Amino acid sequence: MQPVVIVGAGMAAYAVARELRKRDQATPLRIVASDAAAAYSKPMLSNAVALGKAPAALVAQDADRMAAQLGAEILSGVTVTAIDTAAGVLRTGGGALPYGRLVLAVGAQPIRLPLEGDAAHEVLSVNHLHDYAVLRRRLDALGRPARVVILGGGLIGCEFADDLQAGGHAITLVDPNPRLLAALAAPSLSAGLARAWEGSGVALRLGTVASGVDHGAATAEPAARQGLRVRLADGGVLEADLVLSAVGLRPNLALAQAAGLATARGILVDRYGATSAPNVYALGDCAEYTTGGGRAVLPFVAPLLAAARAIGASLAGEPAAIALGPEPVVVKTPSYRLALLPPPPAIEGAWQDSIEGERTVARFVDRSGAVRGFGLSHPTPALRHSLLAELQQGF
Repeated sequence: MQPVVIVGAGMAAYAVARELRKRDQATPLRIVASDAAAAYSKPMLSNAVALGKAPAALVAQDADRMAAQLGAEILSGVTVTAIDTAAGVLRTGGGALPYGRLVLAVGAQPIRLPLEGDAAHEVLSVNHLHDYAVLRRRLDALGRPARVVILGGGLIGCEFADDLQAGGHAITLVDPNPRLLAALAAPSLSAGLARAWEGSGVALRLGTVASGVDHGAATAEPAARQGLRVRLADGGVLEADLVLSAVGLRPNLALAQAAGLATARGILVDRYGATSAPNVYALGDCAEYTTGGGRAVLPFVAPLLAAARAIGASLAGEPAAIALGPEPVVVKTPSYRLALLPPPPAIEGAWQDSIEGERTVARFVDRSGAVRGFGLSHPTPALRHSLLAELQQGF
């Protein structure tokens, strides 16, 4: 029997492996990862500084323990270079690996901004445990609170801003939109987060973008690290010790495209998580899912887990469709906690706000009067479920 092979060892990979093993303990399982294949919670990367978490503390299990737990062979430090879907073989630097069924959980890479300047290469992004380790080393090397410029005021940028300011650092957040979380939140909730940061360590520079990053003037002490100067499109200049880019992710498509799999923004999968190639599935940040409203890349935990449950069942001979129901995104900003479920694209309507003490509840109501999206501050599970019951989204 040829094994089920999973390429990748992130949350998506281990989630589908667990789901398979719930139903099938006999089928050989092999996980191939270009990194150390440690299991950790990726969402923890954006709130680990305030918690004082060292990179090693974020690791739940190393590869050996995961292999024992899953009854799997885990090949760490192995890069897949090609997929031969006709032969059912992966090509790697260490030789060919056959598969019976294949799962691609290859994730996404941070989008790199086209910045000018002699320090553009020093801009950091945090999308992996290794990236977080680099960030922590840079912060620790300063020996004092850092001045951090964050590029991007969306979900990840706001989470990092809140986390780093709670860790004692001074943050300037830059975004081209006139408000925070513009793609997800009602204007009232964007304003609420901005107010929560007033007087804290977060300053906002909205309505502009960074155009370049340069090294600052040389310090008097050669061993001291030079600062950075971030040039803005509006003519402003920000002094920084670190620059962190959080402008979004781009699905890793090279392997799938070279193998002839259908792709758009992500690897196209059907309602079962299957790609255009026989016996090949995909999930997580690399996948573009089929939803009631069309197709979408859904780089959130809830769709990942839903896809893992369905694909795991299908791999065990129990085909199941991915249940992509509406699920709010919980924003990890303790300064102003939010749960957000934006309306589908192209829906015409307006946000309607209600204030309940310190809590703001925003509903997006379409022209027919139906609730098509919502957001709330200071969320509770009961309130989220109540708003979901009102929702009439076409999933």
